[in-house]
Amino acid sequence: MILELIAALALQAEAPAASAAPARKAETVRRYDAGASQGAAAGPNDVYSVSNWRIVRFDKKTGEKRAEWTGDKARFPHINSCAAIASELVCASSNFPATPHVSTVEIFDSMTLAHKRSISLGLGTGSVTWVDRHDGAWWAMFANYDAKGGEPPRDHRHTTLVKFDDQWRRLEAWALPATVLERIKPMSISGGGWGPDGKLYLSGHDLPELYVMQLPMGGGVLDHLDTIGMEAEGQAIDWDEGDKGMLYGITRRSREVLAMRVPLAK
Repeated sequence: MILELIAALALQAEAPAASAAPARKAETVRRYDAGASQGAAAGPNDVYSVSNWRIVRFDKKTGEKRAEWTGDKARFPHINSCAAIASELVCASSNFPATPHVSTVEIFDSMTLAHKRSISLGLGTGSVTWVDRHDGAWWAMFANYDAKGGEPPRDHRHTTLVKFDDQWRRLEAWALPATVLERIKPMSISGGGWGPDGKLYLSGHDLPELYVMQLPMGGGVLDHLDTIGMEAEGQAIDWDEGDKGMLYGITRRSREVLAMRVPLAK
C-alpha cells in the first residue's frame, strides 16, 4: 500500500504544469451575433466572422452586417482564420480535413471582402491555421493531427511555427513544448498571433485557454510562459491593434464573436 501511494505521488509530481487551471483569465466584454464557426478578426472599425468558405464583416460599434463573401466550397473548403493587416484581410486556408495537406494564404479587401489574390504554400508542413505580420516578417502556424485530418507519420507533435520573408520564403521554424502539446492533443493549434506585449499567443482546438509563448534564446522549441483562461473554446483569434489587450475569438456554443480583455504577460 505504501509503495502504491509513493508511486501515485510520483506520477502526480511528473504531470506537466500546464494541467493546472489557469491562474489568470480573459474577461468577455462584448458579444456579436455573427454565426462564426472557425474564428474572428478585428479591424479599426469592424469585426469579421470566419466560417470556412464564408466571411462576414460587421460594424464594430453597432454589430450591423456590412459585407459578406461566400466562396466556392471546393476551392475554399477550410478558411480557418483571418487577420486585418493594413487595408487587407489576410486569411489562412487549407484543404482540411483532406490529405495530403495543402495550404494557401488568401487575401481579401478588408472593406468589400472582394478576393484579391492567393499565395500557395504547398505541401509537406501541415495545414496552415493562422497567419500574422510581425517584426518585418510573415508568421504562420501549420497544424498536424493524430486522427481526422492527420497525415501519418506526422501527428500533433509536428505542429510548427514558421517565419517567412516578404516573398514567402521559409526562414526559420519552431516546435511546441510538451506543456502545450499535452493540452492540445490529439488536435493542434487553431489560432494565434503576436500580442501587443511582444509575446506570441496561441489557442488550441477545444480548450478555453491561451498559451503565452516566446521565441527561445536557444534551441528550436518555443518557450511556454503562461496559460490564460478565456471563454472561447480554442479556435482562431485576432488582436485588435487599436485597443491594447483586446482579443477577438468565438464560442462554438452560440457561434458568437467574443471581444475579450486579456491580462497581458508581464
